[in-house]
Amino acid sequence: MTPPSPVVVVTGANGLVGSAVCRALVERAARVRAVVRRPGSAPDGDGVTEHVGDFADEAFARTVVQGADAVVTTVHPMGSPREVQHRVGVEGTPVVARAARDAGVARLVHVSTAGVYDRSAGVGDLAEDGPLLPEGSGDYPDTKNATDAALAEVGGLTTVLVRPPAIVGAGETSVWNTLRPRAVHDGERRANPAKTWAWVHVDDLAAFLADVATGAVATADDPERGPAAGRTTPVVVAAEPATWRDYLGTVTDALGVAPEWTDEPVWTGQLRADRARAWGWTPRVGLTQALDELRRGLAAGS
Repeated sequence: MTPPSPVVVVTGANGLVGSAVCRALVERAARVRAVVRRPGSAPDGDGVTEHVGDFADEAFARTVVQGADAVVTTVHPMGSPREVQHRVGVEGTPVVARAARDAGVARLVHVSTAGVYDRSAGVGDLAEDGPLLPEGSGDYPDTKNATDAALAEVGGLTTVLVRPPAIVGAGETSVWNTLRPRAVHDGERRANPAKTWAWVHVDDLAAFLADVATGAVATADDPERGPAAGRTTPVVVAAEPATWRDYLGTVTDALGVAPEWTDEPVWTGQLRADRARAWGWTPRVGLTQALDELRRGLAAGS
């Protein structure tokens, strides 16, 4: 007998990551409840149902997670004022987490960030147990760290904190393919070329999120083999090594401007994705392909 298709709730389903997760879930025969704020903004596709509302509203959260097998949370308003990031991330995301726990949802998969780690000059390679940035390091890392901590306090829920670095991929809202290149065009071109540019392609990230959400990665007593049942497990997801010479050099070349290389001390370590790989993840998009996609997008928009 064919097992029933898993039901997965995706918050921020119209965003770069959220829409990619919806596609990956559909490819895995999941039924997707796409949570968005604006009617008509959810991705199209068989198996995708739009749910319009605020996941931080307790009544809406309880309704949308009822009968679901997993929840994937992708929303954090990076670049917004600190109070907005705090309200949406630190206060809002735990609302849907508690609703999921109370409804008996098997897993919560949260898109955190590798930006919570201290990547100062002299710090070596980093894995899940790497030092976190202290409070006062900036609005984004502060509120992301606080969100992770708040989710860890939601007891009785199997929670996976997925920590990607720079997420690349074509899209109008893509920070690294669209928004950061605009800033480069406007003059923000300074970087030490040797500085590590840790990255992952959105499609590879979405594949991992979908696999974890649908249970393709089984729970385990050892976090190196799978998520800990009823507890919170962080996991770093990063692709092959790269530097700012790779990224900024590609962007400036495509835009026809010159980079401004510096020589200040910078982080040259790597993000270790050994745990994610042990869980069965293998990135499909290599650096050359990712940079070619970036270059083509900038050429098309020029």
